Amino acid sequence: MTDAATTATAIPSTPATPATPTTVAAAGPVKHSRVEDVVGILTGTFIASLGLFLLRTSGTVTGGTAGLALLLSYAVDVPFGVIFLAVNLPFFALAVRKKGWDFTIRTALSVGLVSLLASLHPAEIAEIDIDPVYAALVGNLLAGVGLLVLFRHRSSLGGFNILALIMQERFGVRAGYVQMVLDVLVVAASLAVVSPLQVLISAVGAIVLNVVLALNHRPGRYTGF
Repeated sequence: MTDAATTATAIPSTPATPATPTTVAAAGPVKHSRVEDVVGILTGTFIASLGLFLLRTSGTVTGGTAGLALLLSYAVDVPFGVIFLAVNLPFFALAVRKKGWDFTIRTALSVGLVSLLASLHPAEIAEIDIDPVYAALVGNLLAGVGLLVLFRHRSSLGGFNILALIMQERFGVRAGYVQMVLDVLVVAASLAVVSPLQVLISAVGAIVLNVVLALNHRPGRYTGF
């Protein structure tokens, strides 16, 4: 009779298969913790608000409801933060219906934080003389990265962001492309307030913002929630 212990030792052990990206993806998405969500939303709103500060300081605009609020702030003597909050209010009803209360509450908090930070930056940063081209490129880049962070923590800056996310989730159209079309309309409307050169600079900056979103926020690429 063969000894059981001898038989067991004679069978070579199979090395553990290292985890691959496919294996991890098959296990399902990893949920963000509450702390991660809080830090993510604070980070995203700060980065986005700093980008908007650079745009407003240089007199350029961008797309979305943030760009619309900037545009209105040039035309009327009302703080940007107040206008930004007011412009986003009608979109919250759409967010509740299509995205649910969790997303809507996170978005409302993000909009409120950007409105607050929009008043903080001018108070903490001395008046600066910034080149419009630099401000448009860097400001929109920062705004795009900030939005990307917010999207990945189930939040947004409201308005057109909500429409873009719904279009991506329901019809598979990339959010960045939807946002780009809407942004072109806002930037074109700024011809009534700013010079054609500033509009051209702003348009290039808005393209930068939407390229950041289109390349980095795609269906199935990011599995955290």
